[in-house]
Amino acid sequence: MADPPGDPHVLEPGQAPPPFTADEIRHGCPAGRTIRLRVDVPGEPSILRVNRFLDCDASGATMERTRLSLDGDPLGEPEAARVTWRDLQGHASFPADRTTIESVRIDTAIGELDCLRYTVRDGSTEEVFWFARELPGMPIQYLTREAGDVVTTVAVVDNKMP
Repeated sequence: MADPPGDPHVLEPGQAPPPFTADEIRHGCPAGRTIRLRVDVPGEPSILRVNRFLDCDASGATMERTRLSLDGDPLGEPEAARVTWRDLQGHASFPADRTTIESVRIDTAIGELDCLRYTVRDGSTEEVFWFARELPGMPIQYLTREAGDVVTTVAVVDNKMP
């Protein structure tokens, strides 16, 4: 599928278009947006990860990441790093020849959402990302399979806007 020149979704030739532009992510992730995710890895205790956007400006934001037990106890100190909106857009840029994109509606912990499902295959590895159309930014859930076995699942369990 050829992309029109200047399409802000396409970051480089040969890449599938990410679901959101850097500008859409910037508008969808204002200072104070807090995303709580449940992370499940077989054989390990499940944890919560909290991503919070701070100090947002035209080029990016400081993203604070915290890991918690399912009971809410901190698992280490919060980490903060500066990210650009373009970098965040790039996290969803995958090789076009290994990526399929489908429109789906899914039931999540935060309600039913219209999503774009990106399935990325690389040998025996398959990654599936669901991006909620109304929540620009990171996927609302994703999973990784190795040789058909699920090795990681991550799902948003809370999304608070300021």
